Amino acid sequence: MQTLGAAAGVGVVVAALALGLVPAGTRAASTSSDRAGAGAGARTVVYVLPLAGDPPTARVFAAPAEIWAAGHRGVDLAGAVGQDVRAPASGTVAFAGTVVDRGVLTIAHPDGLRSSLEPVQWSVSAGMPVVQGEPVGVIQAMPGHCAPATCLHWGVRRAEVYLDPLTLVRTAGPVVLLADP
Repeated sequence: MQTLGAAAGVGVVVAALALGLVPAGTRAASTSSDRAGAGAGARTVVYVLPLAGDPPTARVFAAPAEIWAAGHRGVDLAGAVGQDVRAPASGTVAFAGTVVDRGVLTIAHPDGLRSSLEPVQWSVSAGMPVVQGEPVGVIQAMPGHCAPATCLHWGVRRAEVYLDPLTLVRTAGPVVLLADP
């Protein structure tokens, strides 16, 4: 078995954490309480899709059976190279940089959740506040999760727990038929 030097190992772990690839806790199913935040006093935040309009979902969230197992820890939204990527909720940019070969943008939200978006050519930098719906970059021209098609990967997690981002987006809700009077 080959080992990495301490500096290289730390760099790999930091990059993996920025992407949310190295969870330290157990995976829990997403529930409506996931919207409420991480603790008492956390604010409820309603999210919007990070791409304008109603982009088709190219690949849905698939929680892994175990934290280390295969899964899809986010959703892929169909998009186009150069398309604006928007902040799904207000917050502070926690990371804007390149991980391996693609741009990654992570936003820390006031409800304790973190959104990660890739591949993104970011237009903001770490530490900057962003407002929901504000353009924060554009989709990069590179093969990604949906190659040969283009998409934006949106992952959300609370600490080490991955959530389905689409459960955070408020929709019109179910259609309810009322009885005739």
